[in-house]
Amino acid sequence: MTSTSLPDSLIATLPGSYYIDPGIFAQEQEHIFETMWSCVARSSELAKPGAFKTVDVGRESILVTRSRDESIRAFFNVCRHRGAKLCTEETGEVKRAFQCPYHAWTYDLNGKLVAAPNLTRMPDVGRTEYGLVGVRVREWLGYVWVCLAENPPSFEDQVIGAVRTRLGDVESIEHYDMANLEVGRRIVYDVKANWKLIIENFMECYHCATIHPELTEVLPEFADGYAAQYYVGHGAEFGTDIKGFTVDGSEGLDRIPTVTEDQDRRYYAITIKPQVFINLVPDHVIFHRMYPVAADRTIVECDWLYLKDVVRGGKDVSRSVELFDRVNRQDFDACERCQPAMSSRLYAKGGVLVPSEHHIGAFHDWVRERLGARQPE
Repeated sequence: MTSTSLPDSLIATLPGSYYIDPGIFAQEQEHIFETMWSCVARSSELAKPGAFKTVDVGRESILVTRSRDESIRAFFNVCRHRGAKLCTEETGEVKRAFQCPYHAWTYDLNGKLVAAPNLTRMPDVGRTEYGLVGVRVREWLGYVWVCLAENPPSFEDQVIGAVRTRLGDVESIEHYDMANLEVGRRIVYDVKANWKLIIENFMECYHCATIHPELTEVLPEFADGYAAQYYVGHGAEFGTDIKGFTVDGSEGLDRIPTVTEDQDRRYYAITIKPQVFINLVPDHVIFHRMYPVAADRTIVECDWLYLKDVVRGGKDVSRSVELFDRVNRQDFDACERCQPAMSSRLYAKGGVLVPSEHHIGAFHDWVRERLGARQPE
């Protein structure tokens, strides 16, 4: 931008540096992803004691597992002895304990230090004090959420509150019975773009008529450029001749029986900052989790959730998966198209938001607030 003022109908975006500067990215990791609740796994991935998953949250590797009492536990994936990474596999299962591959310090499923070479000769070493360091864990909607902060923010305010703000209540999402659905398909995308570009894209529909022909065929109101998230409690209605949320508008799968009549034939999108997108339709749920890797790279893990009978019965979910897989790829291609220009001198002061995108300005204000005065404009 070369002008010092904008028309009243436009507002400025974040400067380009917010999307490319490694220093700003490091601040976001520290002050956003390491202080807020993040979704890291589907609870069913940890089906029995000893099952584990490792995931990066901010700059930390986190080990998530199920303990003997069936509860979910999460720990920093760091041996207390010399700092070796305890588990190097993304997923796996241990029988009784985690053993460091470096010096064989061994921890039970509750994180307690239970064995180490010559440990009996060191009676002053506390088994709990030198156990794995835990992080806070919650389960909701059939997913595992963790927070690395010593004093975590309220889960009810940050996570559940985001759903309440979007839908007007929490009961609406409970009608989709997500905890009892099953993963029918999972696709992992490696997106060469900053995480904020992905969130901004998901929050608006000004681009829908341009790059989402299949989606606007199913949801005609999206062609007008206003995202359903713009209005509290609103769900975009299926087109008159559309039978299901599928790539060709054909019949969908078995409807979730607890979905209400008012929710039938409607699509609801929800953003839970900083890294979750939830998409609700009558017969399935599409659940995204973002993991920022670098200022210009983000891993997005996307689950398609269906009724157990649909998944276990081997029903064909391909047409419903293909619709949002196309939407994802179209969106991520657009984000990757924007990323290189973030370093352009023309974007040094940012771009602009049109009226239907003004709610993205609130997201930008939130980012600035989280970073405080640490980064000058």
